[in-house]
Amino acid sequence: MSTAHPQWPAPETAAPRARRRPDVATAVGAAVLVATAAVVGVLIERAGQKLYVDWEPLYSDWMPHVGPGTLPALAIAVAVVGWGPAAAARLPWRALVWCSWGAAMAWTFALALIDGWQRGIAGQLRGKHEYLLAMHRWDDPGAALRGFTDYILIDVPDNWPAHVAGHPPGAMLTFVGLDHAGLGGGAWAGVFCIVVGTSAAAAILVALRALGAEQPARLAAPFIVLAPAAVWVGTSADGYFAAVAAWGLALLAVAGTAARAGARWAAALGAGLLLGWVLYLSYGLTLMAVLAVAVLACIRTLRPLPLAVLGAAAVAAAFTAAGFWWLEGYDLLVTRYFQGVGGKRPYYYWVWANLAIVVITAGPAAIAGLRRAVLAAPAAAVRLRRGPPRGTDALVVLATAALLAIAAADLSGMSKGETERIWLPFVVWAVPAAALLPARDHRVWLGVQAALALAANHLLLNGW
Repeated sequence: MSTAHPQWPAPETAAPRARRRPDVATAVGAAVLVATAAVVGVLIERAGQKLYVDWEPLYSDWMPHVGPGTLPALAIAVAVVGWGPAAAARLPWRALVWCSWGAAMAWTFALALIDGWQRGIAGQLRGKHEYLLAMHRWDDPGAALRGFTDYILIDVPDNWPAHVAGHPPGAMLTFVGLDHAGLGGGAWAGVFCIVVGTSAAAAILVALRALGAEQPARLAAPFIVLAPAAVWVGTSADGYFAAVAAWGLALLAVAGTAARAGARWAAALGAGLLLGWVLYLSYGLTLMAVLAVAVLACIRTLRPLPLAVLGAAAVAAAFTAAGFWWLEGYDLLVTRYFQGVGGKRPYYYWVWANLAIVVITAGPAAIAGLRRAVLAAPAAAVRLRRGPPRGTDALVVLATAALLAIAAADLSGMSKGETERIWLPFVVWAVPAAALLPARDHRVWLGVQAALALAANHLLLNGW
């Protein structure tokens, strides 16, 4: 078990009011950013330029409603806010990991069911832009894979639906695999995305503990469970992508810190396979390299790299041998992106409005914690040069790396809108920064996080 570093500023048991003011000011400033994005978005639309979203800046419709998930979601929120911090501090480690995954899963299912079973889960991945719409064209997966790039461009007859065209074929193959295993249809696909997607909660805890940050991980666990991002994990394939990436990073952390050589080798190979698979789930997840570098900085060794690279190369070789060339797919995707609404959405708005979406998906507590993480990052980096990470060092480095990845994705211009789902793999690593807030205030911040998620799901009908 890790011990607190002498320079670790959190948790605080009696923080002066003055030390809380910057946290509150950051959260208020973030709320102002969201309000500004909404108002400016409406003005842009009224001026005649389309943003191609219905409730700026989110891809959502205004539709106040309740559903079968309302009462369970409220009960889970109350339970985690009331007892989550104490339970996270006292549970045996293995039980905490499993309970966090279970609680995150229950929270995400409950939020999705606010929209009802069909609209919230079973029908989500059957929409006009989604993967299951193309399922009938994958009766012969080998042939479909060989001809995958022929149908990416929007002006090609029988072009793929937007999400199929916008991703490498690994995403589609996942649902084809479920179908061939007898788990076909929207219901199984939706359940799969939620069950697997919420396992990111467990992966993050495993990674933090492996990097010497068990106590901060315990503080972060309730925030990870109640993350507003759960609204979009249930149900979107990007939640599944987030979990695969999170487990890849967790195994990379274990590969650098495990006591037994066999465990280190297996973890390194597993990390490579998962991070290689991530590249064939979403082109944009090449930016997970930023977080992988952060993990390597924390473990302070490159020993896992050869096996990790071997694992990733094996995935790439398999897809290439099957007829899909990643670089060709990406090049065509860029063209397709600018053929569609991506080329019409104004960069001058989305380059900052995307950040307002991060405020909503990560939540005010995470944003306030990120301020602390960024300020603490230089000192953490200096300490990492001298010795293994202790206290909050790993959490600070990973949260800051997630922020850097988001900034790179934002500036690229390839993520204009819909980032409530697209950036889930990065946002889930920003959420633990809430653990840096004074411990005595955690229940208040958790309440704010839960209230935001409940409001987003009850007041809006989200497109993903």
